Amino acid sequence: MNRFSYTRADGVPDAIERHRANAAAAFIAGGTNLVDLWRENVAHPALLVDINRLPLRQIEACPNGGLKIGALVTNSALAYDPTVAARYPLLSKAVLAGASAQIRNVATVGGNLLQRTRCVYFYDAGTPCNKREPGSGCPAVTGVNRMHAILGASEHCIAVHPSDMCVALAALDATVHLRGKDGARTLPLLAFHRLPGDAPQRDTNLRDDELVTAVELPAQGFAAHHAYVKVRDRASYAFALVSAAVGVELDGDSILDARCALGGVAHKPWRDPGAEAALRGKPLNARTLRDFAAALLHGAHGYRDNAFKIELAARVIVRAFAEATQRSFEEAVR
Repeated sequence: MNRFSYTRADGVPDAIERHRANAAAAFIAGGTNLVDLWRENVAHPALLVDINRLPLRQIEACPNGGLKIGALVTNSALAYDPTVAARYPLLSKAVLAGASAQIRNVATVGGNLLQRTRCVYFYDAGTPCNKREPGSGCPAVTGVNRMHAILGASEHCIAVHPSDMCVALAALDATVHLRGKDGARTLPLLAFHRLPGDAPQRDTNLRDDELVTAVELPAQGFAAHHAYVKVRDRASYAFALVSAAVGVELDGDSILDARCALGGVAHKPWRDPGAEAALRGKPLNARTLRDFAAALLHGAHGYRDNAFKIELAARVIVRAFAEATQRSFEEAVR
């Protein structure tokens, strides 16, 4: 770990200004990802700006019927909040599927949005990695890539985003609130994270001087019909091979509205609003789900070790819809 300075911000403008004053500064709250990256010689902050005193720990109702969640709300506080559990149980379940209880007690909503990939090559400072050092190469393309992307990857990076929470936020059409030197702005969650393209070192569309201040949920929480399905190598404290967050609104056996976001398959939570729109008015049956899975996974590409994820993702989608609607669609993936 490198030498560093430490300062504690007393307000959002103060935090932004302290961060702007040092090009190698990093915000720190729970530190559950930053400290790991620092320890592994991947991150090298020269200045830590502690933001734990900022007034960003509220969960409050919005005038439009939605919910605004402060960036410093811990994952545990979010998952067990009575309003979140009642109106947005999909989000609560996704959060509880991630990490361990001890980590959830200190990890924050803002930090979860900004956590970096767990690609083994990214974490190994002794190997090339375009995300750490642009232009050095991506050894995962020809190396061990069982956990890697099948959608949205590029020749420069095939890493996946590790968050469970963000998959649910994507399905719920969440909005991210940001604050920088030029004021406040918002980004849809789907536009917040980036695909790697030719700049895999950039995980998000957050500007260098900006701080995440909150996440806002719309009024629709799919509380009646929802599911978060996570397939992983062990039952706890493991990242997803494939996960799916599904919310459905039904009229009998007809689909009024549906959302489905995938995790573990791309550089960001993966959704296709066009494929979802095609579900509206369709009967909820095996053929409908089979066609939807094919549309959502269009263009999927496997590598040496992870081609199995394509079929696995199709099955996870069907299973998530089955859990969300208390129906059986096993024949859809045969």
